[in-house]
Amino acid sequence: MTKPNRQKPGANAKGSSFKGKGVNRPYKGKPSGRNTQQESKPAVETIELSDKKERIAKVIARAGLCSRRDAERWIAEGRVKLDGKVLETPAIVVGPDNVIEVNGEPLPQPERPRLWKYHKPKGQITAARDPEGRATVFDNLPKDLPRLQPVGRLDYNSEGLLLFTNDGGLKRKMELPATGWTRRYRVRVHGQVDERHIKTLAEGITIDGVHYAPIEASISHQAKTNAWMLMSLKEGKNREIRRVCEHLGLIVNRLIRISYGPFQLGEIEPGDIVELPAKLIRDQFGLENKAKNPEKQKDPNGKQNRSGKKPQGRTGGKPSGRSANKKTGPTRGKSASSSRNKRP
Repeated sequence: MTKPNRQKPGANAKGSSFKGKGVNRPYKGKPSGRNTQQESKPAVETIELSDKKERIAKVIARAGLCSRRDAERWIAEGRVKLDGKVLETPAIVVGPDNVIEVNGEPLPQPERPRLWKYHKPKGQITAARDPEGRATVFDNLPKDLPRLQPVGRLDYNSEGLLLFTNDGGLKRKMELPATGWTRRYRVRVHGQVDERHIKTLAEGITIDGVHYAPIEASISHQAKTNAWMLMSLKEGKNREIRRVCEHLGLIVNRLIRISYGPFQLGEIEPGDIVELPAKLIRDQFGLENKAKNPEKQKDPNGKQNRSGKKPQGRTGGKPSGRSANKKTGPTRGKSASSSRNKRP
């Protein structure tokens, strides 16, 4: 069987990078991701305390101590004080003049919003914990990172680009369909793909009462039993690509996300994580740089790398589990500043 050309990933964004220690090594300690589920609002009336107001659980979470759900639990346990008084309800909004203490310590100042891109290997679940004991995307992250939340999800057998952020507001903004960002995937399917499949995908599909929006698809390579396809979608429902392909008689046996909006997987290897420069966040999400179509803004992956040279390569062909190009980044287990990571 003729193999498709190896993918030459797009340019890598400049930023600090951390190298995974192998996807099968156990994580020793608590994952920094904690709970990433959307929080439910308390059913009691909200009390307003100042002009610039946010829910106290959100303020505590943004300071990097815990998730909002954990913050609400801490409040219920009497571990949080507001202006010297123990709180009994999380239904409080606070402003900059209020003093918050957690476990007797003043609340640290919140970090600026930060963003990382991670090359998720196959065989990891996108969650902080798994009841079945499977490996998670948090298991091998460097220990000195702040509490991170994944932007969207990749299922257990999928791989490729997974974004992380330390800011819940940024996470929700990036996940909203209204943002209009396209997710692109390289998909290998078992079966013969023809133009009828491409047309059906472009029209949208309803399966068991669930409607899946149109998917832009093309055939990259067709062999006797397998085909490589490029698929682009904006909705991203749970296991969407696998379900629509199965509906068409095609079985997905490999699925790799290569981009999420303007952010490209690039040349990072499976298990590695790279922090994107702060300027990219300002350009993409800052008030002065907002645009109706975020994908038309500056491509963050077109920046120069650490060597000062423009990275080479293009997206296309068969993706590789590891980059075909020699890496120029820091050695495995070190950050860009050559400081040793603490997490095994």
